[in-house]
Amino acid sequence: MLSLENVGLRYGDAPETLQDVTFDVAPRSFQFLTGPSGAGKTTLLRMITLALRPTRGVVTVLGHEVGKLRKDDIVALRRRMGVVFQDFRLLDHLTLYENVALPLRVQGREETSYRAEVTELLDWVGLGGVRDMRPNVLSGGEKQRAAIARALIARPQLVLADEPTGNVDPTLARRILRLLIEMHKAGAAVLVATHDLGLMDQYEPARRLVLADGRLLVFE
Repeated sequence: MLSLENVGLRYGDAPETLQDVTFDVAPRSFQFLTGPSGAGKTTLLRMITLALRPTRGVVTVLGHEVGKLRKDDIVALRRRMGVVFQDFRLLDHLTLYENVALPLRVQGREETSYRAEVTELLDWVGLGGVRDMRPNVLSGGEKQRAAIARALIARPQLVLADEPTGNVDPTLARRILRLLIEMHKAGAAVLVATHDLGLMDQYEPARRLVLADGRLLVFE
């Protein structure tokens, strides 16, 4: 599903941001990526989502070595991933329903083929009652659940979430974690970047990947 081998990343002549990072993510697995602020969690996620390429080492995503990918290959691979961004990245000129449906529209599907699917998912994340509202009038928790719904709508094989509970209260954080666990149980591999130790304690079966000073430790 995902493999990094002796990966390093540096910007210009600066010291490496990531150093000799090696780990694998198996299909249908769940892991947390943690570490202090500035440890490189978001940088590592950007590498996995193909927004960055390593300075050295080998990154393999969904069976494809990143260094050998063409632009068209990158677009196709990204469609097999679901990404929950820390800043939501919802489009304020679209309704909540339209935001969640966007990945399917980009694939060229007709709305009649996915309308029920989007509606069901919005109900599942508890947003059915606000589906016709725009993001700028929603709470932070509602936006976060909308971002999760958008990431899941295309039934991705790999789900990546960057601090998905960073802007919500503990009760909603538990609910968001349950949504991600349900997606994992449905067959996706899930990688959640978080600094919330309490959140990780709520799902003990998950493996923990700990970034510190650009290096990675793995705790089974």
